[in-house]
Amino acid sequence: MTRIFLVAVAFFLAAAPVPFASATEKRCSNPDAALGVSRIVEIDTKAGPLFGDFSKYEREPRFLGPKEVVLTFDDGPMPRYTKPILEALDKFCTKATFFYVGRMAMAYPSMVKKVMSRGHTVGTHTWSHPLNLRRRGLARAKDQIERGIAAVELAAGQPIAPFFRFPGLSDSGPLLAYLQSRGIATFTVDVVSNDSYISSPSRLAKHTIAEIERNDGGIVLFHDIKRSTAKALPTILAQLKKRGYKVVHLRTKSQVTPIAGFTSQLEKKRDRKQASRKGKPKLVPIYEAIAPATLAGDDDEPPLTELAPEPRQRVKSSAEAAATAPPQSSLSGDDATSVRRTRRSRRRRASKKKVSTASPEPVSTISSAVRGY
Repeated sequence: MTRIFLVAVAFFLAAAPVPFASATEKRCSNPDAALGVSRIVEIDTKAGPLFGDFSKYEREPRFLGPKEVVLTFDDGPMPRYTKPILEALDKFCTKATFFYVGRMAMAYPSMVKKVMSRGHTVGTHTWSHPLNLRRRGLARAKDQIERGIAAVELAAGQPIAPFFRFPGLSDSGPLLAYLQSRGIATFTVDVVSNDSYISSPSRLAKHTIAEIERNDGGIVLFHDIKRSTAKALPTILAQLKKRGYKVVHLRTKSQVTPIAGFTSQLEKKRDRKQASRKGKPKLVPIYEAIAPATLAGDDDEPPLTELAPEPRQRVKSSAEAAATAPPQSSLSGDDATSVRRTRRSRRRRASKKKVSTASPEPVSTISSAVRGY
């Protein structure tokens, strides 16, 4: 009987998945409290897929199961907020995806390097965060996209992910088709923390958890340029663990290749600014090569899911777009501004919601440090 029992226990242990918390015990200061990473989703972006709920265009099927979340942060980096956000992610031994603005990355390249060195994924969010990107004309919009890619990679000093998010989630068929031609995946969102409007960390945590619960997980939108986000994130991560949620980490099979002309322009601008500071650059420190740090080398890596979507026709008629429109949502905040312009029903519903009167911080004026980039 004892022998049969031992065999059964051995079989169970062999079949059971290895929890990520135990796999990270060596580097987590408190593995018992770790949220960890339940699995990795590795995306083949060559078909230019579109993920997330908030778009009128045809999206890929949801790759997240019940109580699974992807943590994402837009608009940074901004050291005074990005640093505590990284510390919170480290404390809970989990990973996120950062969609960075080119001007911000050029202002704080060491912060971009630090984010990547800790195993997080970095994508892009245009050069200067124009909320009306799709109204700027195709040529100017492409310039925003490509200049942003070149700037973030130049700041990182290494390849970045071919992941993109539209400012204000303001996508368009022609721009999605262009990103598809470049082999770049676009990410919208499923859950909006609304940290652009909620200045109270406690209220932000409560609202975010309520939205995640309502949606049973999903791709969650934060901004690492917000004080309330930096303050609320430890509470949010603790609540996710307490409520049984799992974090899914996004990776890519390839990197995006910047257009050489944009990179050379930005290098010249960076070098001129370094020279003008007489060898004492304040915003652009000496570049150092940092080896990419990911979870790939771990023996106890979380389960890997590979996604390879097929190309889609992105430019649609209004009737086709209406047929694929997502359900009503309580989305509000900076990112909802442009979304509501094309969804009258959402605008009417959002106007009835009570939101904080705190003014959002425009990226263009977020810090004097980014002026000139």
